[in-house]
This record gives sequence, structure tokens and C-alpha cells, in this order.
Amino acid sequence: MSARKIIIDTDPGQDDAVAILLALASPEDIDILGITCVAGNVPLALTSKNARIICELAGKIDVPVYAGCAHPLGRALVTAEHVHGKTGLNGPDLPDPKMPLQDGHAVDFIIETLRAQETGTVTLCPLGPLTNIATAFEKAPDIIARVGEIILMGGAYFEVGNITPAAEFNIYVDPQAADIVFKSGAPIVVMPLDVTHKVLVTKARNDAFRALNTPVGTAVAQMTDFFERFDKEKYGSDGAPLHDPCVTAYLIAPQLFSGRQINVEIETASELTMGMTVADWWGVTDRAPNALFIGDVDADGFFALLTERLARL
Repeated sequence: MSARKIIIDTDPGQDDAVAILLALASPEDIDILGITCVAGNVPLALTSKNARIICELAGKIDVPVYAGCAHPLGRALVTAEHVHGKTGLNGPDLPDPKMPLQDGHAVDFIIETLRAQETGTVTLCPLGPLTNIATAFEKAPDIIARVGEIILMGGAYFEVGNITPAAEFNIYVDPQAADIVFKSGAPIVVMPLDVTHKVLVTKARNDAFRALNTPVGTAVAQMTDFFERFDKEKYGSDGAPLHDPCVTAYLIAPQLFSGRQINVEIETASELTMGMTVADWWGVTDRAPNALFIGDVDADGFFALLTERLARL
């Protein structure tokens, strides 16, 4: 089976960085056509810088990186430096990137790539707010039918919210964009907090990264050392959840995950619950299913895969 062609849409973020590293380490499974950056965890200038830092850390300087939307569709930008630090990649001391940003806008790259590739062969992998994806769909509706699948990290149901009582960060930052994407008709797989909170970087798992004794293993251990302080204090958990690598792991080993095909609607009107993913987990409405909503994961299998692949870099 040939490697799956993907576009990673991202706002790095330490967990985004790990997701990108896992993809870069898995060329037999994943063919990264490009990385598109969006404002989210930190502003666009930093997310587009961080994506290149990660590519260089992995020694993969031939991956094209594009800057995209600097602001959500209809709201002021909310960022998460309180979690990820001022740079978004606080923890390791990594050099500024030498590889350039590509000319052109990320949205145009998404459109042009979907039009150029055979219909159904490109998977979109959004790890941050959905601004770039929604903007591409609005600008070029013809590409929606060309998307093979969208596998995204965002939302929550049983875990509710992590940036407000009702909303997960990625969806909350640009709920209008999320609404466009979930109503698009494209096939969607959702990695919500319900599953990402089950892949915790415990001390033993982080020690395994550090024991790789490579620049990548050390950097990943330092990243999780940094951002776990926030989650451990907030949730009283044994470590930080690795949200975004769930997307990459699903591409490689979908058997590690399970979920339900359900209807997911995005709240865009109420400030009280803005950005909530209203997930009909119990099938109590007559709304048609529009997403595979993942609810469980083999965490040990996930970390075994992640550690084995990171060891390659």
C-alpha cells in the first residue's frame, strides 16, 4: 500500500511538533505534500517559524511550509501562550530555522494541491483552528469533493472544554471556520479531548523519549517537561496529553482507535457555549451523522508506536 498523501495544517505548539515529527518519521505510511500554518496556539509569525524549526530538527528540510491565515474568520484571535510558552515551543533550546517559507498563501496551496492530485487521494490533517481549511472551502468549493478525508484534532463531548467550560481550544478559536468544515460534507474523523486526554506523557513514557539519546528524543522530552506543568496542575493528571499526535497515529495505525459515526454541530451564536462541539453521541436527534468521533485509544500501543518512530529521526 502506498504512502498516504497529506497536508498538515498546524499551529505549533509542542504537541503539534510531536505530531509533525511522527509524520516525518513515517515515510512508508505518510507522504507530506506540505505543511500549512495558521494562527492559534501562538500568532502566525511564530507558528510558521515553529513548523520550520521542527522540520530542521528532524533533518527534513525539503518539506514545503506555507504561512496561512493570521486571524479567525469572525472573531479576535485567542492564543495559548499560558500553555505553550511565548514561543509556542518553550522547553528545548532550538535554533532559528534556515529553511525559507514558501512563496504564496497556505490557502492557495491547499486549493492548488487538491485540484492537482487525483480526487480522493489527499487527506487534510488540521492540528489547530480550522481557518485555513474553511477559507479554502469558501474560496474554492469545488475542492471539497476532492478531499479524501479530514482527520482533525478538536472538540470534546464527555471532557467538555479546556479553554472555556464548554469548548475545546482549536474549535473555540474559530468556531465559524469549524462550522463551515463540519457542514461541508467532506468525510471527517475527529480526535476530541475525550481521546487525547487518554494519551498522557507519564514520567516513564517521557523517560523513554529521553533514552533515545538523540536530538529529537531529547527535544520531545523537554517539550513535554515544559507543557505538562500546566495540565498536571489543571487536571491533577500524571502527565500532559499529547493531543495532536493522535491525528498522525490514526493515519499509521487506525486500529489503535475506536469511535462512533455521529452528528457534530458547532455552536456559533451563544457566547456562553461558543465553539462547543455538540456531539450527538447517544443518537438522540435525527440529524445525519457527519463525522467519525473517536472516543477511545490503546494508549500503550500509541506510545510504543510514537517512541519507535521517533527513534528513526
